[in-house]
Order: sequence, then structure tokens, then C-alpha cells
Amino acid sequence: MTRLALVTGASRGLGAAIAEALAPDYHVLAVARTVGGLEELDDRIKARGGEATLAPLDITDDGAMQHLCRSVHDRWGGVDLWVHTAIHAAALTPTNMIDAKRWDASLAVNVDAVRRLIEYVSPLLMARPGARAVFLDDDRAGQAFFGNYGATKAAQMALVRSWQAETQRTGPRVVILKPEPVPTALRGRFFPGEDRSKLSDVLDEGARLAGLLAEAAAD
Repeated sequence: MTRLALVTGASRGLGAAIAEALAPDYHVLAVARTVGGLEELDDRIKARGGEATLAPLDITDDGAMQHLCRSVHDRWGGVDLWVHTAIHAAALTPTNMIDAKRWDASLAVNVDAVRRLIEYVSPLLMARPGARAVFLDDDRAGQAFFGNYGATKAAQMALVRSWQAETQRTGPRVVILKPEPVPTALRGRFFPGEDRSKLSDVLDEGARLAGLLAEAAAD
């Protein structure tokens, strides 16, 4: 049986790095809006001897996500690993100046889409013994100028931690990882003057996180 890894937010940054590191141990179903980034990821996965299926979709498109999960059920029967890295990083701003449209966009990606994906992907994970769902924590709640991102990311992780507590006995296993700082576009938006040479390499960090997942699977 083909082991399937669903990676949402796979076109760039840690999502792409983790997806690449998971190949060729998994067939990677890579979901993201950026077609070019997905195609580049596909080339790198093939170079490692792996295989990927590209799904250029917006996770906030409810109908598209329902169709995707139905297609996964029909083709593969289930998902062994779901790694969620998609995030909306609104520009930093004083809390009393948060733009309504940017707030709504953050809620749509960071909270609402995750709630729906948990609902849709959960049955696919339950169909595979030992399946896991993986989320990346980035606690900025309460930090100055992080009101938009910090609040919506905290809400996302509250959903994830509740799901984690609820599935301790029944599965699927919900894993929360804390990445090391890496020079992604998201971090560059938050810390534009930072010395990026002191940060971990994105591919190395992706490989480290994938290794942690492999260790967790062996427990």
C-alpha cells in the first residue's frame, strides 16, 4: 500500500522543505496556491527518487478542499500523514490599526480553513493505522505588533490542542512541532533587519522535522 503524505502549504518555506524530506518514503500530495513553487518541488522530489501529486488549490476554498479529500478517499483510501504549514502572515501593525480585510484574510487561512480541514482530513487519517496530523507552532500571542498574526495563530493552535487532547485514545495522533528560526519569506516579513546568516538552513530544518516524525512513528 502506498504511504501518502498530505502537505498543505507545500510550495515554499518549511512546507516545501518537509515535503521534499518526506520523499521517497511517502507519495507526497502537495497542496498550495503557487503553481510554480509546486512544480519546482515536484522536480526536487523526483530528483530524490520520489513521487508527488500536485494540487494547486486555495485551502480557503471549501468546495475545492471537499473535492480534494473525496478524491484522496477514492484514489488512496486514506492518508498516513498530514503536515499543515499553510499560514497567512499579515503585516505587523499596532493593534488599534489592524486592517479589517487583512484580519479577515488571517482568520480565513489560519483558523477557519484549519477547522474545516480537521473535519475533512480526520476520516482519511482514521482509515490508516498509526496515521498522524502535524502542525507547526509559532507562539507570538501578546507580542507587540503581532496582534493579527499572534491572535489567529493562537486560535489555530487552540483548535489543534483540543483535537490532540480528544484523540489521545482514539487517534489519529496529533503532533505539534516547534521549528527553529529559518530564513523564510514569512520570517523576513516579521524581522526585515535580521541577520539571516545566523538562522538554520530551511532544507536542513525540514529534514530535522521530518526526522522527528520518523522517530515519533517508531515510538
